[in-house]
Amino acid sequence: MNPLQDGILILDFGSQYTQLIARRIREQNVYSEIRPYAISLSEIQKLKPKGIIFSGGPASVLDPKAHFIDPEIYNLGMPILGICYGMQLMTHQLHGKVEKALDREYGNAEVTLVEDSLLWRGLSKENPLKAWMSHGDRILKLPLGFKIIARSKNSPAAAMCHETKPLYAVQFHPEVTHTPQGTEILKNFIFQICHATPSWTMQSFVEHMIQSVRNRVQENKVVMGVSGGVDSTVAAMLLQKAIGDQLVPIFINNGLLRLNEEKKVINLFKNQKHMNLRYVDASSQFLNALKGITDPEQKRKIIGHEFIKVFEAEAQKIQGAKFLGQGTLYPDVIESVSFSGGPSQTIKSHHNVGGLPKEMNLKLVEPLRELFKDEVRKLGQELGIPSEFIDRQPFPGPGLAVRILGEVTQAGLALLRLADDIVVSEIKKANYYKQVWQSFAVLLPVKSVGVMGDERTYENVCAIRCVKSSDGMTADWVDLPHELLAKISNRIINEVRGMNRVVYDISSKPPATIEWE
Repeated sequence: MNPLQDGILILDFGSQYTQLIARRIREQNVYSEIRPYAISLSEIQKLKPKGIIFSGGPASVLDPKAHFIDPEIYNLGMPILGICYGMQLMTHQLHGKVEKALDREYGNAEVTLVEDSLLWRGLSKENPLKAWMSHGDRILKLPLGFKIIARSKNSPAAAMCHETKPLYAVQFHPEVTHTPQGTEILKNFIFQICHATPSWTMQSFVEHMIQSVRNRVQENKVVMGVSGGVDSTVAAMLLQKAIGDQLVPIFINNGLLRLNEEKKVINLFKNQKHMNLRYVDASSQFLNALKGITDPEQKRKIIGHEFIKVFEAEAQKIQGAKFLGQGTLYPDVIESVSFSGGPSQTIKSHHNVGGLPKEMNLKLVEPLRELFKDEVRKLGQELGIPSEFIDRQPFPGPGLAVRILGEVTQAGLALLRLADDIVVSEIKKANYYKQVWQSFAVLLPVKSVGVMGDERTYENVCAIRCVKSSDGMTADWVDLPHELLAKISNRIINEVRGMNRVVYDISSKPPATIEWE
């Protein structure tokens, strides 16, 4: 099955908004896929998309190292929408003229719709369109056969289309929220121009993926590390739906879990979903390896190394295991692709569970690799997974080890678990949990003087961290109500023996990171 036959292909020229374009399209229940701009025409013809979008990008078509595509793409007969750099590229390759603008247009702008177009279906020409611009070049002369359909103060050609071919281009970014009617423009391209069908639903995805997994796995077994996090939980549930007991989930307790985490995970996988879960309590092994270690990077490496050892030993006990299941998501796939000669640098190499060694000789099964995070949550709902698991905030792979500054000890973990549980429970009670990206407690490597009753105390300090973010790349601290902060502080000081002071972290990312280590 090729979902692109009823979807939109996005060619990436390095825009920071490329993933956003894909998400906006999928919000209309239409499949979208991002490929490097250097994709061959023959590959595009095999994919048979309903339409193509050229993303924006940081380059200029006037630069010697500009990113070009085979100009024969304009003769394929497929609808094309060029966005920002994509518009300049289309103009340049079809023999129009692009020039450096006297004034760089960046930020909010007003765009006047000057010609009727399918792209503007349902939009009023009476009022200027509010749009987000981000470019330093502008169109001086349109290619032959094109007409201007919108203007702005600094762009005489803010949008254009061909008189007879389905070629469209806009100088602004319809995919961002700063272009309020941008979704309508994208919908017009998808449905009015490309005639796509809104068939991309979680139900259809489940049916397609079940068949795909069965065809790939056959009678073999799949081992998979599960943590209780959203991605691994949803991936495991989907794999179980496809192959039943051929899936063997392995849950390793590294001793760095949150309060009662192991009980919750075991209850979900074994008792509620009746899965063939292997539970390994390796907490002593991990804590012994971390003894005396205070460097954050060293902690991470030790935890990753120990995880590999434990997982590998457990996986080797499973007869007939030929595949490794993973909760890889679409952003991981995109970031892992090094676009040869292209604009986007490889941000990170996607790592499998704990960086498992190649010697395990297992083939990968990644049932979520086509999905964004919000789609994974929808899939979790479709699969009947409790909201406690699919609505969870991100939790770091090394667990509480990176929320204890300094050496990780049993005593420190016990304190942090209780404090963190109070933070999360109060954030939930106040209905902030789903509104924020992360909220948690941190154990600081300092002690402070306090007074409890008539006695002097010298105990630990707890920091509270609560941030809002859309993707974790940047984040702002949340201005929680003072009453809520006071309640959390009061509970921690009164209920967690060994803590006598609570502070609130008001640092944004950047310059700080979300986690303290």
